[in-house]
Amino acid sequence: MSAIKLFVVAGARPNFMKVAPLMEELRANDDVFETLLVHTGQHYDEALSKVFFDELGIPRPDRNLEVGSGSHAQQTAEILRRFEPLVVEERPAGVVVVGDVNSTIACALVAAKLGVRVAHVEAGLRSFDRTMPEEINRLLTDAISDLLFVSERSGLENLRREGVPDERVRFVGNVMIDTLIRHRRKAEASTVLEKLGLEPRRYAVVTLHRPSNVDHDATFRRILSALGEIGRRVPVIFPAHPRTVERIGSLGLGTMLEGGLRLIPPLGYLDFLKLEADARLVLTDSGGVQEETTILKVPCVTIRDNTERPVTLTQGTNVLAGTSPEKIVAEADRALRGEFRIPDSPPELWDGAAAGRIAAVLREAFRPR
Repeated sequence: MSAIKLFVVAGARPNFMKVAPLMEELRANDDVFETLLVHTGQHYDEALSKVFFDELGIPRPDRNLEVGSGSHAQQTAEILRRFEPLVVEERPAGVVVVGDVNSTIACALVAAKLGVRVAHVEAGLRSFDRTMPEEINRLLTDAISDLLFVSERSGLENLRREGVPDERVRFVGNVMIDTLIRHRRKAEASTVLEKLGLEPRRYAVVTLHRPSNVDHDATFRRILSALGEIGRRVPVIFPAHPRTVERIGSLGLGTMLEGGLRLIPPLGYLDFLKLEADARLVLTDSGGVQEETTILKVPCVTIRDNTERPVTLTQGTNVLAGTSPEKIVAEADRALRGEFRIPDSPPELWDGAAAGRIAAVLREAFRPR
């Protein structure tokens, strides 16, 4: 029997932590799968991307589409244009997409229109907020996928409500947690705390990247004012993308960085995992960080009005604070006082074995009949 040819697509840094365990599992079964890694280049910063590939042991991409930046329409269109000839040339049996970025929907759409089966890892997540570009990507990708791999039970309920047949859906757990579990010991050896002059449990970490928070002037000012206030209590470490730093300068908000709020350059996966794991508190608008802090048992204040990962609220350490400075500071103070509920056990199937379950389903689904 010839090997099953699969494309695994990665486009942006949040995808890298999801494809790492998948690629390891699929290539460990190279008698069954011929797996090609396709990097769309949606996140194209070589320094930032390379460190993730190196640290996570992801093989170099077999193809890099190098699409670069642009508006959502421009970027999605360019991925469509560049991915289609590759699928026509290689004729894979299936295309595996992960997450909710522009690369996810674009590559799924190309495959579906060419009659190639699509598998979506991290299917069924819903914020119910269609102002989020990621929500549109999630809805559309799930609608055209043949196999939908779900990371938490809310995904099963959402897909059933949307009329997706149960036979297309599999509850497999969370591949991002596979990566965290596999690399946690290595991350513990990071010296990032010493380099930053920090003591465990004596600082907070913040990540911000959503356009609704960073690109909206009034909202960004409110958030920075809250972070500055929290910085009066503990140092607040903010690994910021260069574009965010430029925004702070262009808006004349540099004075808000005085005191305990410290901007640092973006970190690699292992250094950030160490920084996150030893924090007293994490503030974020990232879905992945909500999941990681749940496993790390670190209080998480999410600077959003909603989350597509409700299990982090019910079984994790996460709370929603919106963008009100008063609410953000109040929730941070609760965390600093030790009032957050810390879970006894992780969410169901967040056990480090999700990639193995996905590979088993793919093997069965593509087995010659």
